[in-house]
Amino acid sequence: MVNTIYYLASCDTCRKIIKSLPNSDRLQFHDIRQNPITEQELDAMYQLSGSYEALFSKKAQLYKSLDLKSKTLTEADYRKYLLEHYTFLSRPVFILDGKIYIGNSQKNILEVIKALQ
Repeated sequence: MVNTIYYLASCDTCRKIIKSLPNSDRLQFHDIRQNPITEQELDAMYQLSGSYEALFSKKAQLYKSLDLKSKTLTEADYRKYLLEHYTFLSRPVFILDGKIYIGNSQKNILEVIKALQ
C-alpha cells in the first residue's frame, strides 16, 4: 500500500499539517472532496484501525444537523455515513508503512512526522 494522506484541501487544519510534514513528497495526496473514498479504501482503513467508529468524526456539522448523537450507531451505520459524505471522515488520515494515523491530535501528528523522517 502506498503511503497516503486522506485530507480535505479546503481544511485549514489539514493545510497547516501538510506544510509541517517532512518528506511530504513521499506521500500520495488524496483530497476526499475531489476524489471520494471508495468502499475498498474505507475497508482497508478499517482493517488497520479495527473500527469504522475510529475513522468517524463526531465534530462534523452534518453529525450535529442529522442529530446522530441521539442515535445508537452501529459499525455498519458508521461505514454507511463515511461512504455517503466526506465530512464524516476524521481528518487527516495517514497510512504510512502499513500503519494508520487518524485525526489531527498533536500526539498523532508528532507520530506521523517521526514516521516520515
